[in-house]
Amino acid sequence: MTRRPALLVLTLALTPSLLHAADWPRFRGPNGAGVADGPLPSLDPKAALWRVPVPGKGAGSPIVVGGKVFLQTASADGSKRTLLCLNAADGSTVWATDAAGSQTAMHKKNTLASSTPASDGTLVYCVWWTGADLTLHAYDMAGVQKWVVPLGAYKSEHGAGHSPAVFGDKVYVNFDQDQQAKVMAFHKASGEKAWAADRAAHRASYTTPFVLERPGQPAELIVASTTGVDAYDPDTGKVRWHYTMAWADPKKKLRMIAAPVFSGGLLVFTMGEGGSGRYGVALKPGTSGELPASAKAWDKKKQVPYVPSMIARGDLLFWVHDDGRAVCAEAKTGNVLWEESIFGAGVTASPVLVGDSLVAISEKGQVAVLKALKEFEIPKKTELGEPVLATPAVADGRVFVRGASELVCFGKK
Repeated sequence: MTRRPALLVLTLALTPSLLHAADWPRFRGPNGAGVADGPLPSLDPKAALWRVPVPGKGAGSPIVVGGKVFLQTASADGSKRTLLCLNAADGSTVWATDAAGSQTAMHKKNTLASSTPASDGTLVYCVWWTGADLTLHAYDMAGVQKWVVPLGAYKSEHGAGHSPAVFGDKVYVNFDQDQQAKVMAFHKASGEKAWAADRAAHRASYTTPFVLERPGQPAELIVASTTGVDAYDPDTGKVRWHYTMAWADPKKKLRMIAAPVFSGGLLVFTMGEGGSGRYGVALKPGTSGELPASAKAWDKKKQVPYVPSMIARGDLLFWVHDDGRAVCAEAKTGNVLWEESIFGAGVTASPVLVGDSLVAISEKGQVAVLKALKEFEIPKKTELGEPVLATPAVADGRVFVRGASELVCFGKK
């Protein structure tokens, strides 16, 4: 590994940042919800606060912690992986640190750097795909690697794209692939393994673990995939409750990529495939054991997204289909209140909610801003001018969008 320091490294080393309310510390922000306080700044491409080129190629999302942006990328020839640290105020490079890798086959929309880092304000955690294996690295806020843990060989027809999550004193990885799967927990300060739990495998799923906290109940680490949903004790890995995904046809089990959401007392999961297969299910979380069939509040065999994740706001769910249709539905019933086409292009990035504004971006870089309301309002639209696959980050009143070749920041200085 090589590291390229810049002038601010010494300052960062002496004064490590701590998470605060405005940070966006993991994929889809705090606890993976995709929600930030408003107001939404102008997303006019001609009036961006700054834009900087991003070397190489990647589809992982940026995170923002302590006034710094962290982003993973890979060199064009596949020989190098790089974690970038940028100043959120002006986009200048603070430092960059490299790890070795190799080229390999993958889905046409995937990259060698499709993971999103996570941070607790003291360390930054990255899952790197070498092309053959997955490894979990921890860097301090000055870019110095503190520890690295090999996760094992990785095989999937689509390639890797797994992102870590941090909770308490541990960092978690849902290591799910075509033939085997497990969730692993590591002590975040040392990298020492805390626990690991085997899971049933079918087709590689990419959902990032998140923490479910309910009144009167202990915190639960929710991990979901094609085969089922488990609520783990975050400290021990013990399964508190489990739901087995019910598939009418065992040959048509669908892959889970989109992040689950919690709304109206229900956990909502969506699955799909490259064709027309789609499935969504809403579950009442349990307290112990196998969930009964009655735990399923509703399900849908179509009209739900595959790759883009949902957004929960109050008793409503919002999502954008992979084909560019936007939807508002009741969280408790799944009943669709409105559905409108907003893009003439496909969508991979998940929408984000800033205040009461829903921001969606198509693969062609078309941006639509909708009000997250029960009644559909015509969205405001603009064009970024380059393809976008990564989900935006929102922090400190700014929106950060990763395009195919550059990172763009909207907002005030």
